[in-house]
Amino acid sequence: MGKDKIRRFAEIETFSNVLQLDAGKPFKGNWATGFFKNNNPVVLELACGKGEYTVNLAQMFPDKNFIGIDYKGNRIWRGAKTALEEGVNNVAFLRMQIENLVDYFGGGEVDEIWITFPDPQPQLSREKKRLTSSRFLDMYRIVLKTDGCMNLKTDNDGLHAYTADKIAELNLKLFIKTENLYHSEHADEVLSIKTYYEKKYLQHNKNINYLKFSF
Repeated sequence: MGKDKIRRFAEIETFSNVLQLDAGKPFKGNWATGFFKNNNPVVLELACGKGEYTVNLAQMFPDKNFIGIDYKGNRIWRGAKTALEEGVNNVAFLRMQIENLVDYFGGGEVDEIWITFPDPQPQLSREKKRLTSSRFLDMYRIVLKTDGCMNLKTDNDGLHAYTADKIAELNLKLFIKTENLYHSEHADEVLSIKTYYEKKYLQHNKNINYLKFSF
């Protein structure tokens, strides 16, 4: 492990807005009141990477609580540090494996979930690792409120098509589907937040796909 990674892992141990592994489990069912000390809606970003979407959403919506989730502490460090430096108090980062989501969040506790540019896991043998596979969707259904929404933003056409097929197969409610977000009528201020990786994709004229749906 490089010196920068070692330094960052040590530093996030001191961050008040980061919870690592089992440290997040006691807040299951009471993230709003227990961690954020309010009754505001809870929104998750899964596989949040450097946390650009999480922090930007938190700045746009101070009346909501945002939690960025990723297993790689080296990535979480950037978003958590930015939030602390800029005084964004309605954001937290949770270092955990997403497949353990129901161990950290209670039934119907979450208002909305964002998945932004996840690893598409294109090999058929890795389908179960796709964040929109049936096993993950079953978890989201548990933690989301009845009218809670899912958002998938991806540059990967295959993952977009796969997820659209899952929505149809499971008879879920589809609100928005576009294969070229920035050439559609849906590119509002929220959907125009750009992550580090998205900026790189756009420089190569890659189309951005977006899906919004619920259970």
